[in-house]
Amino acid sequence: MRIYYWLLAVLLLCKGLHSFSQVADSAKPIKHFSGTASITNNGIALIPNFSLEKPAVLFIMSLGGERFSFDPDIRFGLDGKPWTMLFWARYKLVTQTKFRLHTGAHLGMNFRNTEISINNIPSKNSIARRYLAAELAPNYFFTKNISAGVYYLYSRGLDNGTTKNNHFLTLNANFSHLAINKKVHLRFNPQVFYLFQDGREGYYTTGLVALAKNNFPLSLSYLVNKRISGNILSGDFINSFSLIYSFNRKFIAK
Repeated sequence: MRIYYWLLAVLLLCKGLHSFSQVADSAKPIKHFSGTASITNNGIALIPNFSLEKPAVLFIMSLGGERFSFDPDIRFGLDGKPWTMLFWARYKLVTQTKFRLHTGAHLGMNFRNTEISINNIPSKNSIARRYLAAELAPNYFFTKNISAGVYYLYSRGLDNGTTKNNHFLTLNANFSHLAINKKVHLRFNPQVFYLFQDGREGYYTTGLVALAKNNFPLSLSYLVNKRISGNILSGDFINSFSLIYSFNRKFIAK
């Protein structure tokens, strides 16, 4: 299926949920459906020293209640071929004003084009490689718009040819709603991270800047990733521009 069909389907689903959303009733549990649909000149993975090295479309969504949510993260090349699919289940352990902690786990699939022979005829096929992963993410909020935290992800490859043990640890910060004027604001997310993969390791730094308009669903972002040191031969210098459509709907489940 062409990738614009996927994009159209997500946009129609968002519109439908908006049409049927209702005013919150405090006596009933409130659910949410939120996320982003992005188009970028260079697809960047969850671990940002890996990239598709060509344009991509990303769908990152969340459906759930106050604590538990199902968060699919689906990424395609513009040719419609799947790249990665992560199916997250997440739970918010601590939801205080200043300190928040969530955990999650996912089944992930990474798709690679592999040349195989069928009836002695070589052919390129997209092969899915499976991973199981778990995460832990504490964050401390200094103000409503300024926070710092740690993120840890462990993933294990299940198939031949996968990296069996992956440790991804970041120290990150978030500066949101940095006002340029009354209508336009910036978001800045710097981080440094350590990555271990079956004996290889590396240290990296990442920065993301996003420009958005108040009460407008489209925004622009620029991401850059640079290797500091290590023997993982990826992510020496990666950058990408993205156009992002964001949505956030709340509704009462009946």
